[in-house]
Amino acid sequence: MIRVVLADDQSLVRAGFRLLLDSAPDIEVVGEAANGGEAVALTRVHRPDVVLMDLRMPEIDGLTATRRITGDASLAGTRVVVLTTYAEDENVFRSLRAGASGFLVKDIEPADLLQAVRVVAGGEALLSPAVTRAVIEAYISRPVDAVAVTSPVLDVLTEREREVVRLVGCGLSNDEIAAKLVVSPLTAKTHVSRAMTKLAARDRAQLVVLAYEAGLVIPGRR
Repeated sequence: MIRVVLADDQSLVRAGFRLLLDSAPDIEVVGEAANGGEAVALTRVHRPDVVLMDLRMPEIDGLTATRRITGDASLAGTRVVVLTTYAEDENVFRSLRAGASGFLVKDIEPADLLQAVRVVAGGEALLSPAVTRAVIEAYISRPVDAVAVTSPVLDVLTEREREVVRLVGCGLSNDEIAAKLVVSPLTAKTHVSRAMTKLAARDRAQLVVLAYEAGLVIPGRR
């Protein structure tokens, strides 16, 4: 059973999400929070698999709550997915940088929400390549005409792993990476996993952030 905590300051939104999630035989909502402080507290009590975290909440916002949850070693098994009304919300990138495993726009289709929860609970990052690129490119602090500079943090990677990280940063899936590099999907997945391990990336979302911050991907270019 996938255990979920909902965090949103609008009770109607929480009720709608809860009704949908509880209708699935493999998902259970174990707590609801109206602000970030409550979300952190409930997460520490229930140790859910997934926290669906609204960004804009009173008292303690979702960004701060995300940082507190992902920074708590005892909650390493909990994944945070931020909820936003607008995909271009400037805090989405900050949430990814803070350790969130991805984000959902609130007008997501019901079936897609259920699948998203299952994907994240299974250890994968939840990234919509096109939207993720738009968010990161719009808000990361790097000039569009900058020249990519290899960061020392990437020295632990092989040349092939570095290329794979760059392609992940461009929003490509494992299958797309495999086609691009003319390797099998399993080989592409192995390269991604090894890069994540070497860079101590929590998940694929963090690999995207690292790719941009290390200069492997220049905003505005593919």
